[in-house]
Amino acid sequence: MSFLNDLPIADLIASYGYLAIFVIIALESAGVPLPGETILISSAVYAGSTGQLNIGFIVAAAASAAILGDNLGYWVGRRWGMPLLLRYGHLIALNHGRLKLGQYLFREHGGKIVFFGRFTAMLRAYAAVLAGVNRLDARRFMIFNGLGGVVWASVMGVGAYLGGRSIEHIAGPVGLALLAVVIFGGLALWLFVRRHEERLLVQAEAAIPGPLT
Repeated sequence: MSFLNDLPIADLIASYGYLAIFVIIALESAGVPLPGETILISSAVYAGSTGQLNIGFIVAAAASAAILGDNLGYWVGRRWGMPLLLRYGHLIALNHGRLKLGQYLFREHGGKIVFFGRFTAMLRAYAAVLAGVNRLDARRFMIFNGLGGVVWASVMGVGAYLGGRSIEHIAGPVGLALLAVVIFGGLALWLFVRRHEERLLVQAEAAIPGPLT
């Protein structure tokens, strides 16, 4: 239990169980930067170590919270995100052309961004909001969001449950490795967009003609 004892959320898990799991993951998925994956892994380890929580209920709570929170974030981004960016986006170098490029990239790759973003710390809290801002088709979002939420909760929850206390020996190295992949992947994507921005802007304009509304 040393892994759990080092975490401030251990008391939340012990005191509120599934409710704590659901609330924290739902809020993180809606765009609030909270440790959703940490509480999922910690709860699964706690269940395997003590038997006081059921891993099936943990996975169900995490998956349903992820899906619900992402849907909330998506509709908030879809309703209010673009008007705010159209009005103030120039303050952060997001002119009309780049906003349209964002919509184009989400139109072409939005499903993959939503699904794999669930496994990435830097995207987990914001992928759904960005999908809404960039007007990803709602049905497509719901499909990939549902798949991502279920697969993420199952893989991380069951993996931590089966790994038990050994998770404390691998969580650090795996976390660092994933962080390195995210950083280098994000840098590669940024360099690609910068290098091909003009061509992508032309493609975005052809795919989404006229002003954004």
